[in-house]
Amino acid sequence: MSDHFVSERQALILAQLRQSGRVLAQDLAQNFGVSEDTVRRDLREMAARGECLRVYGGALLSDSKTVPLKTRIAEDADRKAVLARAAVPLLEPDMVVFIDAGSTNLAIARAIPVGLNITVVTNTPAIAAELTGRGDIDLVLIGGKVDPAVGAAIDATALRQLELMRPDLCILGVCGVATETGLSADVFEDAVFKRLACSASHRIVAAITTEKLGHKAAFHVHDFSPPLSLVLEQDADRALVEALSVKGVDVHCGDDDAARFSHGQA
Repeated sequence: MSDHFVSERQALILAQLRQSGRVLAQDLAQNFGVSEDTVRRDLREMAARGECLRVYGGALLSDSKTVPLKTRIAEDADRKAVLARAAVPLLEPDMVVFIDAGSTNLAIARAIPVGLNITVVTNTPAIAAELTGRGDIDLVLIGGKVDPAVGAAIDATALRQLELMRPDLCILGVCGVATETGLSADVFEDAVFKRLACSASHRIVAAITTEKLGHKAAFHVHDFSPPLSLVLEQDADRALVEALSVKGVDVHCGDDDAARFSHGQA
């Protein structure tokens, strides 16, 4: 079965967990028309990512929390603007660019230079509102139910729309970055959406503020492997930068010159 269908089924399982706090493997198998072994495999994978707690016969909800996007937009605007200036040189004319949810990604949208002539796809109304009316940007808004904390559409409707797209570049938003576990998110459905966006895109870039480094959010998004590039602040731990370089990740410095300082680049 396609990983897209697996991801969607697991997203629906998580939705049921959030509604009732507990799910039974037997009931899930009947509801989805699959075997109990398939459901148990889903629950094992979800539990391994910290998305639920396995119990006899089913699973319990594992709590996760994220700060609402509206709140995050107002925090550290200057720092995010610096990261945005370092990220926008990675955009090229005529690209199709998916911009994921995130306050730093909103700063990147604001920093897109006039005349670049790109197509922007986003599931985030705040980012779409920022770019609406720009004649040099073809804007595509992914729809669906907007999660109030994430500030973006991440439900099954949004997943189905994203499946039809193949962006040249995914500007990814993440909640945690750890050398052992890679990039992660706080909300399960958001992580599912982000994983699909990554797999659909030719390249991936994530601009990350320093406080997220070393934080392990509950749900896995992407390993440290090509075609991933990171934009970090100048005070990012050099040992971490070197470790990422060894893994084949391009790391860019978020300073006013947007200088690249690792992975063999001048």
